[in-house]
Amino acid sequence: MRISRCGIHGFHEVLGIDVEEIRLYWVIEADEEGAVQTAYHVKLSTDAESVQSDKDNGENLTWDSGRINSDSQRDVLCKPDAGFLSTCNYYWTVTVWDQSGTASRSETNRFFTAYPRSQQLPPWSMNQTYMPHTALIFREWFRDPENRWRAVWLGDGGDKPIYLRKSFQLDRRPSSAIVFASGLGHFTLNVNGRPASSHVLDPGWTNYHRTVQFVAYDIKDLLSSGENVLGSHVGNGFYAGDQGDRFFWPTYEDNTFVRYGNELCFFAELHLSYEDGSRETLTTDPSWKVRKSATTLANIYASEDHDRRQYPEGWDTPGFDDSSWQGAKPLTGPRGKLRYQSQPPVVLHETFQPVKTHSPRDGTVCFDLAQNASTMIKIVVEGELGSKVTIRYGESIYPDGTVLMPDPLFKQFETGVYSTFTLGSVNGPQEWQPDFSFTAARYVQVDGVSLASGKGLPVLHSVVGQHVSSAARKLGSLRTDKEDANAVIKTCYWSFVSNLFSYHTDCPQIEKFGWLEVTHLLAPASQYIRDMEALYSKILQDILDTQEPDGLVPTMAPEIRYMCGPLHDTITWGCALCFLPEILLRYYGSSRMIPTIYPACKKYMAYMRGKERLGGLIMHGLGDWGRGIAHGNNQANIETAIYHQCLLNCATFARILKLENEALEWDAEAQRIYRAYNENLLVTDKKEYSYAHYTSLDDYSKHDRDAIAQAVALQFNMVPSQHRSDILTAFLADVSDGKIRSGEIGLRYLWNTLDTARRPDLVLQMIRQEEHPSYMRFIRRGETTLPEFWQDECRSKSHDMLGTIYEWFYACILGVKPVGRAYRTWTLRPPYESEFGAVEGSVECPYGEIKVAYKNDEERGIRVEFTVPFGTTAKFELPEAGWKGLLEYGSGRKIDMETGREDVELRHGSYTYSRGP
Repeated sequence: MRISRCGIHGFHEVLGIDVEEIRLYWVIEADEEGAVQTAYHVKLSTDAESVQSDKDNGENLTWDSGRINSDSQRDVLCKPDAGFLSTCNYYWTVTVWDQSGTASRSETNRFFTAYPRSQQLPPWSMNQTYMPHTALIFREWFRDPENRWRAVWLGDGGDKPIYLRKSFQLDRRPSSAIVFASGLGHFTLNVNGRPASSHVLDPGWTNYHRTVQFVAYDIKDLLSSGENVLGSHVGNGFYAGDQGDRFFWPTYEDNTFVRYGNELCFFAELHLSYEDGSRETLTTDPSWKVRKSATTLANIYASEDHDRRQYPEGWDTPGFDDSSWQGAKPLTGPRGKLRYQSQPPVVLHETFQPVKTHSPRDGTVCFDLAQNASTMIKIVVEGELGSKVTIRYGESIYPDGTVLMPDPLFKQFETGVYSTFTLGSVNGPQEWQPDFSFTAARYVQVDGVSLASGKGLPVLHSVVGQHVSSAARKLGSLRTDKEDANAVIKTCYWSFVSNLFSYHTDCPQIEKFGWLEVTHLLAPASQYIRDMEALYSKILQDILDTQEPDGLVPTMAPEIRYMCGPLHDTITWGCALCFLPEILLRYYGSSRMIPTIYPACKKYMAYMRGKERLGGLIMHGLGDWGRGIAHGNNQANIETAIYHQCLLNCATFARILKLENEALEWDAEAQRIYRAYNENLLVTDKKEYSYAHYTSLDDYSKHDRDAIAQAVALQFNMVPSQHRSDILTAFLADVSDGKIRSGEIGLRYLWNTLDTARRPDLVLQMIRQEEHPSYMRFIRRGETTLPEFWQDECRSKSHDMLGTIYEWFYACILGVKPVGRAYRTWTLRPPYESEFGAVEGSVECPYGEIKVAYKNDEERGIRVEFTVPFGTTAKFELPEAGWKGLLEYGSGRKIDMETGREDVELRHGSYTYSRGP
């Protein structure tokens, strides 16, 4: 056995750990057939050598699990009795034993702590004459400096972008150099003229009144002896949103935009360690210098103005003369508590080169990047000093190639979203890309330029799109022998990854909001292609920060604008508080967030009880949003089923926390809602149809037999066992024409119920419809991401809320479904009943990579090759009727398979199933 990867649950990067306990995991690979982990031993120390030794050196260990006889590889609690030291390197290893007693030890893992017991910067007295820091009122605020933040928020007192810099001397190179920093709304950090990391849009979006994220960077390799410079560029983001004269969605319909602060601000602490054990710390203070940025507008909605004439060349490098800069002004800063940026940072990924370039008129050049995606555009242009170039972005175009907003209600997005770049005095080409804004775009229009010289305009050398998204680890891939299916898969993929940032956005261009329904509806799909654990954990903190005093969880977190009515209070959105911890448990085996969120779940359920109608129904929200856009179909069916599941999840959380009496109370509440659901919605008299069915309450005067009502009842286990066959019959009766009648909420349950019925033919028929609703209609019209609604001319063409079909492809066509927590057990059921002749893909589950290759050939029969990762057990499923076949694995071992055989557990290794034609 060998340990291939280790980590800390809920943290993508580990250079600023600021909690008192962590939970560890590791991944194992093994060549030996039948190998299992029988025990583990974790050691943690501030001394790297101590955790690498086989000796009993407990006196040098911060925490020692001892040898634990267990096959656990995830959710292993590490909680030192005295907590973690502040600003300290920690090292840990895990040793595991197999069934033969052979030990294997991991590589040494390292993390660095921030301040686990401090969440605020010290106060800065704005009047040092009457209230100096030596005054008694400040004594407690500066006590125990080794375990408290020491930096100061700095700025210039304004709300326009700024540069800050600090020159400092080092007489030797440090052995370790970690800088903690944050700048609101967003900031970049440079060290001696080079970026401190590949991150963009640091820090993550939050409710800045409750939480402000700081970021940690390892800059040791960027420092040298002699003069060094830290430089930061700070822009507005959502913290102090700046509309300028452009489009700004939070104020588009009414002025309910949440502006968290009015002064851009920045802080940093640089922690240096040396080989001789000495340490020093450099912090932001009034000795830093500040000046206005050459970026004069930083509207996060893709409107950024940059005047290169104002750019101080070399401002972030040694030797720069900053004598004309002002001294930085200490600021009060935001109210929120400091928390480490635990989710994956936002970074640049693929670069899109234009596939088409043309000039529809003098001074305008248009580009087609072929793929719509979240993007930061980069241009290279050459021209005279003071020439102004305008960059516009679009997901649709007019016939002449200029950008188009097809929805007439949102024409301001077409005319009022653009960036400008004013050329400086640099000889030769000049490059620009935004620091503080992004959008979704396939098309780019550049005005004020020419493709050739001699026309009195700047010459545009190049335009590229740079895909910007979360750095979450990539996990899965899937391809079939049906090109239309592959097109849908690809379209869903780009829709998904274009909405992963520091929270899950609804769209990356128009709104950029953290609507919560997509977090849980798309989680079962997202987990196949990205490691979402750290991001979902952060989103839960966003929800906690946004929950209202009466327990209500709003529909978005954080709130960038205030909504009202069902757009503010809908359980299908707010349920993310109760759903995401269970999702983390189910897909990642992590219970880390449950103690934190459980009290908030109790408050939310108490609030929801006050909203009950008809003995337990919830029916005041958005229903099946997106069906007919906003008609609210099936409110009682969907929202009550969600409510019931929230109660069951609370029971699960209570049992994990060893609160059995509370768990029983939650069970009883869930049973009460179950009864109310069926008393009000289940029709068993068989007057309208020859079978029982569920009706909505959309029209109190009559019963209906909507497929989504049946699907929701089936998927949430709301159907009494004696009626399950009838409800499936009712469902199939309403979908037999192969047409989608669903909004975004019901869509996932539609696909899952069609899987239950083994009807991939109906799914593909729905996908391929000529008219909307139809995925292939989008694609036939040239879309490369999913629009917001089932419309041809949609205002947004990079929404992922209709993308739950992506889960169906992985779960039902690739055939991989998790059963136990974190795929500890899982099933593989290839698409036997479907038209697919070949399917190939992979999923890197928390224990390792699952690979599947399926072929169904009329002449050769069926062949399935697949791998089972170490630590998991797979069940390979055959169709229900009369199938047999041969399963081969290992060194020539064979098993005769037949339908219904339940006694074959497949542990790690490679397998091949074959069945003749």
